[in-house]
Amino acid sequence: MATSRSAKERAGEIANRLEALFPGTAAELCALEFASPFQLLCATVLSAQCTDIRVNLTTPKLFEAYPDPQSMASADRSTLEHLIFATGFYRAKADHLLGLAARILEVYGGEVPEAMEDLVTLPGVGRKTANVVRSVAFGLPGLPVDTHVLRLTKRLDLARSTDPVKVEHRLNALFGPEVGGAMSLRLILHGRSTCAARVMKCESCALLDLCPTGQRCQPITL
Repeated sequence: MATSRSAKERAGEIANRLEALFPGTAAELCALEFASPFQLLCATVLSAQCTDIRVNLTTPKLFEAYPDPQSMASADRSTLEHLIFATGFYRAKADHLLGLAARILEVYGGEVPEAMEDLVTLPGVGRKTANVVRSVAFGLPGLPVDTHVLRLTKRLDLARSTDPVKVEHRLNALFGPEVGGAMSLRLILHGRSTCAARVMKCESCALLDLCPTGQRCQPITL
């Protein structure tokens, strides 16, 4: 039973099972398409309140026109807004893309920084986006916490907080920071395929015996 094991023990087994279901590195598991850390940064900013599929339909023309910080910083705003319109909140996202490109040029010599404390100074970049860039583009420790990760870790009773930063630190302690990026993406993929917000497919879930929520939802047999 899930309740007979410690969180650390369950986390280890959860990690093993999810890796078997969704093998690969963070870079291999990431659905966003990009050719450089800068392009991943821009794509992740665009993914806010938007699907990865829609972002991937948008970025080819965007990156053809503005493939790097130099070209993005000098982009024509109306053209940029037109190119990213389909991702939603296009005015705010245009502000972020123009601002982060300018700061990368002015402060970081045209190269996307790797350190968390530097990444979060870029316009439109919070810890989640920074962790995506660190883990996927640079292969560094970084565990993005989105709504899927919050939902699954609560259901699995690995983290009870609703604060993404606290959950990030908790999961890093349980899983190890070196696997955080891939672990985050595996939780997201499992959330999309099996443990969605409204429908939990507990009967086909590979984590059922490790999940207190799933066990409570099972019918009682006499």
